[in-house]
Amino acid sequence: MPDRVPEPALEPEPELPAPVVEATGISKRYGATVALHQARITVRPGESHALVGRNGAGKSTLVSVLTGMQRPDSGSLRFHGEPAPALGDTDAWRARVACVYQHSTILPDLSVAENLFLNRQSAAAPRPIRWRELRRRAADLLTEYGVDIDPARRARELTVEQRQFVEIARALSFGARFIVLDEPTAKLDARGIDRLFGKLRELQQRGVAFLFISHHLAEVFELCTTVTVYRDARHILTTGVAGLSPDALVEAMTGEQPAPTAAPAGAAGAATGTGKGAELLRVTGLTLPGAFQDVTLSLHAGEVLGLAGGAASGNVRLGETLAGLHRARSGRIEVAGEAVRGGDVPAALAAGVGLVPEDRRAQGLVLQRSVAENATLTVSDQLGRYGTVLPSRIREFAQRMVTDLDIKTPRSDTPVSALSGGNQQKVVVARALATDPQVLVAIRPTNGVDVKSKEFLLARIRRVADQGRSALVVSDELDDLRGCDRVVAMFHGGVVAEFGPGWTDEQLVAAMEGMAAGTHQSGHRNETERENDDVQQ
Repeated sequence: MPDRVPEPALEPEPELPAPVVEATGISKRYGATVALHQARITVRPGESHALVGRNGAGKSTLVSVLTGMQRPDSGSLRFHGEPAPALGDTDAWRARVACVYQHSTILPDLSVAENLFLNRQSAAAPRPIRWRELRRRAADLLTEYGVDIDPARRARELTVEQRQFVEIARALSFGARFIVLDEPTAKLDARGIDRLFGKLRELQQRGVAFLFISHHLAEVFELCTTVTVYRDARHILTTGVAGLSPDALVEAMTGEQPAPTAAPAGAAGAATGTGKGAELLRVTGLTLPGAFQDVTLSLHAGEVLGLAGGAASGNVRLGETLAGLHRARSGRIEVAGEAVRGGDVPAALAAGVGLVPEDRRAQGLVLQRSVAENATLTVSDQLGRYGTVLPSRIREFAQRMVTDLDIKTPRSDTPVSALSGGNQQKVVVARALATDPQVLVAIRPTNGVDVKSKEFLLARIRRVADQGRSALVVSDELDDLRGCDRVVAMFHGGVVAEFGPGWTDEQLVAAMEGMAAGTHQSGHRNETERENDDVQQ
């Protein structure tokens, strides 16, 4: 009998590395509210994984579970194949996961080195702090991850982008290779976003994984390879970004098919001649040192005007100045033909200026007060006689605003801190509209809100103009500006271009980046350009 030929040994398939994090069957309730139901997510080494969903979808609750801030009612959580540490074991959690929040946790009065090694200033406690050694350790850490920042600088001197880099470096110094980024681009201009994304890609090459949470879907397609969608506290979809259309992603987030694309309301309005009623706002030669100079613009009844610009353009400070938050050094503000005293919020309110501020938590809300109290802060004189405020009138007035703005809240006396971000923003808008302003100044009105809330808020701003008043939308978000009748672009404190309907993304972005050219130029130039001309002459 011939010898049997042995079969060739099969090569074992290479074993994939364990996910940096794997959550399955995660459920969490707060009383009658279901925050998460059988939710799941898996993120692999070196992956940039997006987590998207409308406000209230469960994203924040999942992050609190992933970072050890909350214990789930059920489900399992594993890091690198091992069970999650016990709740409260801070060092163990830090070695596995970190979160860079939209609101920085860097302490502004400490140096970069002190922030990087907070509570770890000495290499071996209880030795006294050796400051030269601390700065050296900080410099080595920053160099290792390619962050060009002086470790001796005070944190308050850093840009938003630099503070984020410091927070990422601090997380990596604990050994974490999984970082949650919560709305990291919300306060960055285009160049800052590019630099942040470049740094994230470098770190991905070194095996660091990111969970990227953003309402800016274009950024998801630019940065991420995988996206997970949550809706109504449940996992809906996990898929590769390549081949996924924006419409399909929005449909997964909302549960609704996208409406057919239509021309922006502002474009239609401008084309038919609306937005050219009485002049409600005139700004002449307005200058605020360090922010903007010699700005002149006007706004008419029935018109929505966009004020576009990046983080250093001065557009936000200009909007705040119109609402009385800053006093201009020179220039004039008129509302409905009457001069407005600068640097005086009550005077601006009395003149008919309403404000939706940039940061709803720091500037727009008293978080521990109720929805009703927040919505009626600007109209206390209408809620009672002789300086009194009647609770019944607060409730009645607030209920009208809750209905008008479709604010999702159990009751009007619910603390505003209990609402989702989108509904908090609606409360801020409700308060701005409570005085029936002639000019509504809305600064980044859709910052940090979901797709549906964004559409609702922009439509509500348009309605202000349709009712014969006017609105100024101050933003660097192109989606915020598409529905405007006109868009004025600012760069380094000056107005550099003005656009009517039909502008392209490339044209507006070029203007916001200081590269405006051609027939859209408005003729205004910034102070630096004028000084350069003087030198050349």
